[in-house]
Amino acid sequence: MQSDDMRTDEVQPPIEAEDYTVVPDDRHRSPLQLSIRRFFKNRLAVLGLIILLFIILVAIFAPFFAEHDPIKTDMLKIEQSPSKEHYLGTDSSGRDNFSRLVYGSRISLTIGLAAMLFTVVIGVILGSISGYYGGIVDGIVMRAADLVLALPFLVLALTIMSIVEKVTIGIFVTVIAVTTWPTLTRIIRGSFLTLREQEFVQGAKAIGASDFRIIRKHFLPNAIGPIIVNATLLMATMIIAESALSFIGMGIPQPTPTWGNMITEAQNIRILRNHPEAWIPPGLCILITVLAINFIGDGLRDAFDPKR
Repeated sequence: MQSDDMRTDEVQPPIEAEDYTVVPDDRHRSPLQLSIRRFFKNRLAVLGLIILLFIILVAIFAPFFAEHDPIKTDMLKIEQSPSKEHYLGTDSSGRDNFSRLVYGSRISLTIGLAAMLFTVVIGVILGSISGYYGGIVDGIVMRAADLVLALPFLVLALTIMSIVEKVTIGIFVTVIAVTTWPTLTRIIRGSFLTLREQEFVQGAKAIGASDFRIIRKHFLPNAIGPIIVNATLLMATMIIAESALSFIGMGIPQPTPTWGNMITEAQNIRILRNHPEAWIPPGLCILITVLAINFIGDGLRDAFDPKR
C-alpha cells in the first residue's frame, strides 16, 4: 500500500495567471530614469516646475498678454490708478505697469539664465582642471577663487559697474558670472578629487585615454548631478542679484523693463503709499520665481542623491 506522500493521483491546484505578472523593478531602470522618477514624486518640485514653465510661457508670448509698449511714455497719464486700459496703472513716466511687468519677465529670466550658464561654463572648466590635475594648477585656481571670495560680491560688482560707461545686458551678465564662479568651481573640484582615485579612471589612464576624453567621458557624467542642482539654484541667485543691483541704480538702466527697475521706480514715498500696485506685483513675481526655482533645485538635489 502506497503512503500518502507517494500518491501521484492528487490534483494540484491550477496556477493562476496573476502569478506570472511581472512587477516593474527599479533595478532595470537607468540612473537617469530613477532620478526623473524621484523628481516627479516630489510635489513641491513639480509645483515649482509648473510655475516656472508658466512664467517662461508668459515671457515668450509677452506681446499676446500686454497691449501697450513697455517703454513708451505718456506724460498725460502719469501715475494713474488701475483701470480697464491699464490693469496695474502707470508709473511716473506714464508707462503701463502691466506691460512692463510682462516684458520684464523676459529680461529678468534672460539675465538669470544667461548668467547661470556663463557661471557654469567657468566653474566647470576651472573646477575640472583644478580637480583633475591638482598640484600647481590646483593651487593657482584655488588661490584665485579665494581672492574673489574674499571680496564682498556687492562691492566687487559695484566697482566693476562703476568703471563701465554703459551697462548692457551682456556686460551685466559677465560681471555677475565673473564674481560668482568660485562656489561652483569648488564643488566641481571636490567631485573630481573624489572621482580621480576611482578604479575606472585608473583603467582609462592605463589604456592610454587622453585627459580630455577621461574628463568628458568619465568625470563630467558622474558629476552631472551636483552641476545641475547648483546651476538651478544659481539661476535664482542671479535673478535676486539683478533685482538688488537694479534697485540701487547699478543694474540694467531705464527704460528697459525689469522687475528690479519697476521696484526702483516705486521708491518714491508717494508711490509706495498711494500706488501699491506699482511695486507689489514685481516683488511677488521675484518671490514666486525664486521660490519655484529653489523648489526645483531641492527636488533635483534629492533626485540625484547617490545615497538614494
